Amino acid sequence: MADRIAKLMEFLTATPEDSFLQHALALEHIKLGDDAAARVLFETILQREPGYTGSYYHLARLLERTGETEQAIAVYERGMSACKQAGDNHALNELRMAWEELMDM
Repeated sequence: MADRIAKLMEFLTATPEDSFLQHALALEHIKLGDDAAARVLFETILQREPGYTGSYYHLARLLERTGETEQAIAVYERGMSACKQAGDNHALNELRMAWEELMDM
């Protein structure tokens, strides 16, 4: 995994604001148990590019895992709104299902 992180970091040197690469790097950090680094990356992506719908789900799940339920709910809701605007029904359904599951707890 360290090799993948090193390679992604290398790519990011050339294109530091590449949301796809940052998202991939955040997922690698999650695999290593580094939720703090992943959170910073997801939040950076969504601040710069709110239409990058894939990051909402992973950020909200991370927030759930770390016990930040209210923040997770807010991220799911922002993500659902962004998905509606983007016409991304697949991501919208994933976010809605996760949001409903969290709300039923």
